[in-house]
Amino acid sequence: MKWLRRALALVGIAIAGPAPAQVAAPAEARLPVELFAAEADFQQAKLSPSGRWLAFTALLQGRVTLVVYDVASGKPASLAARFSNADIDEFHWVSDERLVLDLRDRLRGGGEQRFAPGLFSVQRDGRDVTRLIDTDTSVVRERRAGRDPLPASHGLLHVPRGGPEDVVIVGESLWLRGEPYGVVAKRLDVRTGRTEGLSRGQPEHVRQWIFDAAGEPRVVTTLHQGQGAVYWREGEGWKRLFAYQAQGAPWWPHSVDADGRLYVLVASGAEGERQLHRYDFATGRPEREPLVATPGFDFAGRIVTESAGGRALGVTVETDAARTVWFDERLRALQQEADRRLPGRINVLTCRRCDAPDMTVLVQSYADRVPGDWVVYTAADQRWRVIASRRPKVDPARMATLDFERFTARDGRSIPVWVTRPDASVAPRAVPQPTVVLVHGGPWVRGVRWAWNPDAQFLASRGYVVVEPEFRGSTGYGQSHFRAGWRQWGQAMQDDVADATHWAVKQGLADPGRICIAGASYGGYATLMGLVRHGELYRCGVAWVAVSALRLLYRWSPASDSIAEWRHYSNPQLIGDPDTDKAMLEGNSPVLRAAEIRRPLLLAMGGADRRVPLEHGEAMRDALAKAGRPVEWVVYPEEGHGWNLLQTRVDFYQRMERFLAEHLR
Repeated sequence: MKWLRRALALVGIAIAGPAPAQVAAPAEARLPVELFAAEADFQQAKLSPSGRWLAFTALLQGRVTLVVYDVASGKPASLAARFSNADIDEFHWVSDERLVLDLRDRLRGGGEQRFAPGLFSVQRDGRDVTRLIDTDTSVVRERRAGRDPLPASHGLLHVPRGGPEDVVIVGESLWLRGEPYGVVAKRLDVRTGRTEGLSRGQPEHVRQWIFDAAGEPRVVTTLHQGQGAVYWREGEGWKRLFAYQAQGAPWWPHSVDADGRLYVLVASGAEGERQLHRYDFATGRPEREPLVATPGFDFAGRIVTESAGGRALGVTVETDAARTVWFDERLRALQQEADRRLPGRINVLTCRRCDAPDMTVLVQSYADRVPGDWVVYTAADQRWRVIASRRPKVDPARMATLDFERFTARDGRSIPVWVTRPDASVAPRAVPQPTVVLVHGGPWVRGVRWAWNPDAQFLASRGYVVVEPEFRGSTGYGQSHFRAGWRQWGQAMQDDVADATHWAVKQGLADPGRICIAGASYGGYATLMGLVRHGELYRCGVAWVAVSALRLLYRWSPASDSIAEWRHYSNPQLIGDPDTDKAMLEGNSPVLRAAEIRRPLLLAMGGADRRVPLEHGEAMRDALAKAGRPVEWVVYPEEGHGWNLLQTRVDFYQRMERFLAEHLR
């Protein structure tokens, strides 16, 4: 155990005071690929319910472990859980004495994760490791609960605050003929393994549960064959609030407070932005006036309450960046002090015993150039302590900046766009630079948040400006923006990417003769279609885990994780009907237009990808070869829909670096 004592001693140094100053390397020294490809040294940090203890996951001796730090005494951290052949993924405090956690294996490819994450409980001092939900029995030896663990079809749903101690809520996923049928909720005692059903009279086909602070189920949403509904629990029964067709809900449940009030999201902004409203049971509809509105952005946040779910202390919001609006004067003043001490950053405060003289506050502090630090403030002694840095080897002074802009597309729609610009020591800012237009996956997600991003930072470290458009169809910017992307794969969505490229040239950011398009998943599809439709804009393309044939999105395959709900209901609405829109789908399938690609292409796939199976990449490669269009081709056999292994990420970054240098320099 000498390695453990040495590792924990290092952690003790890290938490003793501010992180040591970084000595910047000479400007001409290129930062190593591993700096961007490696996982963070410290990954999550959470205060116990009383604030006395701080748990965090740390990369020690090649495995992600769980460590607990005594906030009151400031003593060096102690090991709470470590497994020799698995990594701790998510964890939660259940009480001041016990935590629950699940597992993954970061040393296996993303497609080779052969065991379910399971669920384990452990005392904060590392004793009494108990398997609550099953996983591969070869993963770890531990004390079993008083009864056999639950099958791997279960997973954690909710950790109550203010309910029975040492109890969590888990859900059992039901499947029928290979398709998801619903989720059944159960209360689970983490000491004994005993369960209690919470699904009394629940509707069929439940997909989502919402609980109150005490862990009582209050809202469920159902979905089956494109038909959904939202139900509210009244007594022992469930009342349907409304029914809807897929993508057609008039509002969406958000949360329930300690007084039993329901909060909902309504697309009530000028551009259909989702705003937070209370639900009025007397009228059977959301209240007219929103509680929280973020013009230009969907509300994405939560109401911050005391740990037991009492009075509201503030509300978190995310627009171009995250922030907290505090109602509580004490916390508002503390936020101002944190922002003064850590200027130019987002400083997210989480408090325990928020009204007490001995309040403890955890500050997660980060920025576009700063991967993140954790700082603890203790009100009893008014002391601020730096606990750990996510990536202590990263020198913020050598990182790139990230800015949020909007431009006008060809049809007049306002399109959000993010621009990462290299540090001046890497590329001068006075002249246009070689540029990578990086298209996000999804596509029905928000692509970028104001934070340190390894892909964009790596590209910027090599001297490239990175332009990331939030094309129509992206979420987070209002329902109007989202719906404008329906049935627009390869069409208006693709035009937005091209218009972002033109905008970057007009702004003097991008050298028009040195631009490459790149992306993964849908972003890989957009890369291929960008080379098909707008090849004059780009010198090259880099696509990984890319969709190439739209017809494959509607076909069942044992190699795919596609479910009937996507294939028969969501995809026809969002992408196009496979029968009536067949010509459109074929015209927007890169594999059928391979002969039109005349620019160099790097194409990478995961051999065990179930989201976009290898068939997509092989068909694209073969079509390009048949058309006499050579492609740089690589398959990572163990990987799935993304790169889990460090050696894969390093290899791919190096390939991309060589490829871009060849075609943009």
